[in-house]
Amino acid sequence: MEIIDIFNRYPCKTGRVGVFSVGHYIYWPQFPGLRERLLEHTNYFINELRRKANATIIPANDLSDTSESAFKIGNYFAQQQLDLLFCFVATYTPSAHVLPVIQRANVPVVLLCLQPSPGMDYDKATTMLQLEHDNITSLPEIAGAMARAGKKPIDAIVGLLYEDEKSWTRVLEWCDVATVVHELKNARIGYMGHVYEGMLDMNSDPTMFDAHFGMHVIHIEMDDLKKFIDNVTEKEIEEKISLIKKIFDFPDPKVDPITRKVEDEDLIWPAKVSCGMDKLVSEFHLTGLAYYYRGLDNNEYERIHAGMIIGNSLLTSQGIPIAGEMDLKTCIAMLIMDRFRAGGSFAEFHPIDFRENFVLVGHDGPHHLAVADGKPVLRMLTLYHGKRGSGPSVEYKLKVGPITMLGLTQTYNGRFKMVVAEGESLPGPIPATGNTNTRGKFKPDIRTFLERWTLEGPTHHFALGIGHIAHKIEKVAKYFDIEYTLVTPRE
Repeated sequence: MEIIDIFNRYPCKTGRVGVFSVGHYIYWPQFPGLRERLLEHTNYFINELRRKANATIIPANDLSDTSESAFKIGNYFAQQQLDLLFCFVATYTPSAHVLPVIQRANVPVVLLCLQPSPGMDYDKATTMLQLEHDNITSLPEIAGAMARAGKKPIDAIVGLLYEDEKSWTRVLEWCDVATVVHELKNARIGYMGHVYEGMLDMNSDPTMFDAHFGMHVIHIEMDDLKKFIDNVTEKEIEEKISLIKKIFDFPDPKVDPITRKVEDEDLIWPAKVSCGMDKLVSEFHLTGLAYYYRGLDNNEYERIHAGMIIGNSLLTSQGIPIAGEMDLKTCIAMLIMDRFRAGGSFAEFHPIDFRENFVLVGHDGPHHLAVADGKPVLRMLTLYHGKRGSGPSVEYKLKVGPITMLGLTQTYNGRFKMVVAEGESLPGPIPATGNTNTRGKFKPDIRTFLERWTLEGPTHHFALGIGHIAHKIEKVAKYFDIEYTLVTPRE
């Protein structure tokens, strides 16, 4: 198993996207061949989706061209447990041929007006050719009927069916979103311990995650993890240490007096804990874990907590995000970033560099190794600042280039809110303190950005990933009807 190549191991095509095309039965005897032409366009769209989309495509088996066929197609989709529905408007159709499908499918809908050519040859235009290009005609009618039924479309895409990269990019992004949504709706997030004392921003109600996202937050005890750690074999420990040595570098310390070089004996306990964590994840079928344990007088649970950093990083890099300090909200943000193939490390703001207009962004402890710039480092820390215990800690800087931050917070009335920013990871050194960091540059300037971010009422943690994916995150927020704020200006 190569952790550094982890992007090749992501869940894919788990989202279930229904597709149905609409027409009007009255046209078929009036214009022989029209129905067949519309089906050609529909089949092209479906085949391209199946070839390109990161989702499972589930098409209707016929046009929805009567109210009766709409009932049948809707009932079929109701059985398919869809995450998203595309309505491909092939020509004009009365909204009664559409609304029953949408009501029965009961998932968010994207309306598609994808015309087969940029425009008609008006000298040769016929009524049949016009009907073949009438993709936009009933789009407002359909949207109006949906709004009156409390099923307002989540998006409407107007463009070309053939050779239109902009429109196809939007369509395929919605397929990505469907897979992310599916992962969220089917997630099982472990909740172990308690929130770091005094961090009021991180307290949350697990039931709200079950209710709003459809996932399940499962309560786990440290006793569960201890049981699995106690059953780890020597062979498993040796194999884990071998993997750790392949992934990490072990540099000599620099100036920080609480750091030293990691020795072989320093890896035995965290390797054992990592093996126990693997078993915990497998036993409880976990998609993620938020945890924290304070510890007392170097007791056994304190030692377990201190030994979790390496195992957390390995699991996070395999698509099982682990959030420290029991920050459940940021665990979900990390899961979203991960499923968009952006990484998703546990992060907060570190000191500002006013000289070069950037802020260090990172955190102590575990991180997503697939977004590291070069080989990640393990440093032995003789103490964990702000926490009890000691042990190896993960350090790296993010890949140079575009980055995105996603903070999931809650408002005064308890509703979820997404706070998002796009910036750049700059080249340059970071402190050799056993903490992951990157030099984050954000527009319009670092002072203004940090002020704007702060005033949105975020938590102090967020998920940090590579690439600019705010537009995709916005679609997830829209899907779940979550407030969304982009702090940085759009390009």
